[in-house]
Amino acid sequence: MRAMQRLQTTHAPRAMLYQTPCAALNRLPSASSRTFARAQSRPSPLVGCSASRRQLLGSIVLGGSAVLDMSSSRSSRSIAHAATVSEKEKVLQDPKWPEKWPFRPEDFLRYDESDDSVFYGAPRFVYHIDDGAVKALTEFYAGVFPASGNDDVAMLDVCSSWVSHYPPGYRAGRIVALGMNEEELSANKQVTEYVVHDLNLEPALPFPDNTFDIVTNAVSVDYLNKPLEVFQEIHRVLKPGGKAYMSFSNRCFPTKAIALWTATGDEDHIWIVGSYFHYSVPAGFEQPQCNDISPKGGLFGKSDPMYVVWAEKKA
Repeated sequence: MRAMQRLQTTHAPRAMLYQTPCAALNRLPSASSRTFARAQSRPSPLVGCSASRRQLLGSIVLGGSAVLDMSSSRSSRSIAHAATVSEKEKVLQDPKWPEKWPFRPEDFLRYDESDDSVFYGAPRFVYHIDDGAVKALTEFYAGVFPASGNDDVAMLDVCSSWVSHYPPGYRAGRIVALGMNEEELSANKQVTEYVVHDLNLEPALPFPDNTFDIVTNAVSVDYLNKPLEVFQEIHRVLKPGGKAYMSFSNRCFPTKAIALWTATGDEDHIWIVGSYFHYSVPAGFEQPQCNDISPKGGLFGKSDPMYVVWAEKKA
């Protein structure tokens, strides 16, 4: 009962109290890690794309160096106005993947490389995206999940928390939450079980091969510092024909998001997450796709943008 009371009293605060536009990292004090600063200052590997790709990804030139803009909440929304939904989704229709994995180890450094268990040690019973984005994600899940009530269906929510944003009352034979904070996970009423596990320390998922029909990750893919290894594990634990859905917005804990993410914008993020599917297990996933589920309206006529990049494990 006490836990339920806490959920009721702490639900009201919104993402803005904890997660900020990722570009906020540029406004942090100059006492940042030198290693991280070097990673941020080097040109993004996406700069090597063709001119049309650079235009699509919204790259810009600053100070004579070609870089890709990690939009602030306001600027990314202006980009969203300039680009139609179909244009966002077209990023992965013709991704022009380089032959080899295009990123460097330093692209996956974070401003704060301290133990994640310290940062996530205190529970946060809040939404990390606004109400409109939450509603859009829940409605998307309702349209793509297997029918509720099937005891043969198994689901895994990685980087999970006190809520998975699944449709209200959704039921499956097994729904597992895997995340960092036990107090949050134990309060998740949408799952049948939970596992405390740090994917940045140990990317291996503690499940047998071919276990799950669906794997989800809500607004946390930007924190993975070993994404190829994690996506290899996602592929391993998915059943043939199973699907993995990675959703994200333009909000994050900027000190814990990888350098590549904070240096780039919405269209780039779509391409980056698609590349995780493409390069993690060559020919293991069907071509990744993007759904732009950004809600219309919201506070002052605006809401957080919302994207889902997903792929199906080949049978």
